[in-house]
Amino acid sequence: MREYLLVLLVTAAVTYLLGGAARRFAARIGAIKPISDRDVHAAPIPRLGGLAVLGGVVAGFVVATQLPFLGMLPEIRGDAWSLLLAGAVIAFVGAVDDLVQLDAITRLAGQTVAAGILVVSGVQLNWLPLPNGTTLSLSPAQSAIISAVAIIAMANAVNFVDGLDGLAAGVVGLGAAAFFSYSYLLAVDRSLNRATTATLVTVVVAGACLGFLPHNFFPARVFLGDSGAYLLGLLLTASTISLTGWLDPSVMATDGVRQSLLPALLPLILPIAVLALPFIDLVLAVIRRTKAGRHPFDADQKHLHHRLHLELGHSHRGAVLVMYLWAGLLAFGVVAVGLWATWLTVSVVACAVVVAIAVTAMLPKRRAVPVAVTRGR
Repeated sequence: MREYLLVLLVTAAVTYLLGGAARRFAARIGAIKPISDRDVHAAPIPRLGGLAVLGGVVAGFVVATQLPFLGMLPEIRGDAWSLLLAGAVIAFVGAVDDLVQLDAITRLAGQTVAAGILVVSGVQLNWLPLPNGTTLSLSPAQSAIISAVAIIAMANAVNFVDGLDGLAAGVVGLGAAAFFSYSYLLAVDRSLNRATTATLVTVVVAGACLGFLPHNFFPARVFLGDSGAYLLGLLLTASTISLTGWLDPSVMATDGVRQSLLPALLPLILPIAVLALPFIDLVLAVIRRTKAGRHPFDADQKHLHHRLHLELGHSHRGAVLVMYLWAGLLAFGVVAVGLWATWLTVSVVACAVVVAIAVTAMLPKRRAVPVAVTRGR
C-alpha cells in the first residue's frame, strides 16, 4: 500500500507542476479554445492540459518500476512501457486534434494505432460473460478486435464527458479510485498478489486526475483537451482489461461464500457504472439532434450537466459536484455490492441513492447563467 501511495503522490505532484507549463505552452502555440456566445469563461482557455497528465503518468510508471514491491515483477515492467508508448501515441493524436481539428478518419486511425500497441503487448480481453452465468472464451482474433474497440470507445467516451470544467478529470478519478478499491480489497480477501498492472494503472490515473483538477476545476485555467481525455480513457480501459485477465472466473464462480460470478464481472461493469450517465446522455443527445434534423454531434445546451445548471438551478460548480456525486455513488456502490453482497450493503447503497436524488433535485435554485458548450465530441 505504501508504494501505491508513493506512486499516487508522485503522479499527482508532477501533473500539478506541469499544469502551468502546459498552459503556457498551449497559449504560445495557439492551442486555445475561442470564446463563444454561450461560454462561461471571460478569456480564451488553453487546451493542452493532457500534456501535463502525460508527464505525470510517465513519472508515476517510471517510479513504480523502480520500487522493490511493484517493480519486482517483469509483467508489470513490461506492461508499464507498453502503456506509456500507447499513451504517448494517443495523447499525440489528441494534441494534434486540439491544434488543427483532425478529420474523423485520421483521428480514428491514430486511436487504432494506440489500441493496437496495447493489444499486441497482451492487454486483451480473454473472456466475456454470458447471460446464463457462464463465460465465453474468445479466440485471439475476437480478443484483439473486442479489446481494441473497447479502448477506442472508452477514449472517445471520456472525451465526450469533458463538458464542464473539471467534469471529465473528476469522474475518471472517481472511477479509478473505485477500481483501485475493488482490485486491492479483492486481492486481500482472496490472498492474491497485490502487485498487479491493473491496480497500478488505477493509482496512476487517480493521481493524474488529482494533480490536474486544481488547474481544471471551475474556473478552469487549462482544459484537459482531446490529448488528456483520450489518454485517460485508454488507461482506464487498460486497467479494466488487465484486471479481467488477472481474475479467474471459474475460481470466482466456485467460491464457497458467494457462489457468484459478480466479483469477476465487476471489472467489466465498473466502467459502465462510472460513465453510465454520460453514455445515457450521449444516446439521448444523438436521438434528440437526429429528430431535429441536426448533426448528431452538434453542440447544444441540453446535456445532463447543462440541465442541472440551467433548469434545476445548480451553479457551474454545483452541476459538476452533482455529477461527481452520481459517478462516485454508481462506482463505489457497484464495488460495495460486488464485494459484500448483503442486505445491509444494498440498503446503504439504496439510502445513498435517495440522498443523491434529494441533493440533485431539492437544493435551493440559483439564477441560471450561460454555461460552456460541451467540448467533447
